[in-house]
Amino acid sequence: MTIVDAMRSARLVRDTRGLALVEFALVLPVMITLVFYGIELANYTLTRQRISQLALQVADNGSRIGIQEILRNRPITETQINDLFTGAALQGGTVDMRGKGRIILSGLTVNSGGGQWIQWQRCYGAMAFASHYGRQGEGAQGSGFKGMGPEANRVTATSTGAVVFAEVAVTYSPIISTMWAPSPTISEIASFAVRDDRDTSGTGIQNDEKVPVSTCP
Repeated sequence: MTIVDAMRSARLVRDTRGLALVEFALVLPVMITLVFYGIELANYTLTRQRISQLALQVADNGSRIGIQEILRNRPITETQINDLFTGAALQGGTVDMRGKGRIILSGLTVNSGGGQWIQWQRCYGAMAFASHYGRQGEGAQGSGFKGMGPEANRVTATSTGAVVFAEVAVTYSPIISTMWAPSPTISEIASFAVRDDRDTSGTGIQNDEKVPVSTCP
């Protein structure tokens, strides 16, 4: 190696003009990944909060519906339940509850033997999502059925009042990709005690108007 070549090599070693660009090129993929993940996680969190609020609203509204009667307890009707579901879909806003969601509304009461009983259950939405906590008719006899909800925090009806239990689920619609979301499905639950004395005789729901029944498949 000549002296000139040695001097050129030395200058090349000391030349750091492209170092920042190389470092940026190495860090850029990581930065983009973190940004995408942050955006998706924020959107997922907001969607979950919206579904949680919707579940509370559905359960609350379900506990209030009924026809005002003077001489007997208040019955509920299939029309009122259908209207409740329509309102819930509107409350969902940009969340497509009809096409990508499922609302499961259950009427929990006490059977003739004092056990917990899902007297009725109605569903709305095209999403294939079954109740995690019981189906209509479960607990009609005996005391084997313990109530609805997580085992450590079950919801139960009393002899003096029924409970409305709501399950709301939706297929998450990502901004970027579901690979950045914690789960492709978001589900929340809520329950409210029925506000007034409710007529729970028969099926628990009247349908004098002969409207379509929002049965659960």
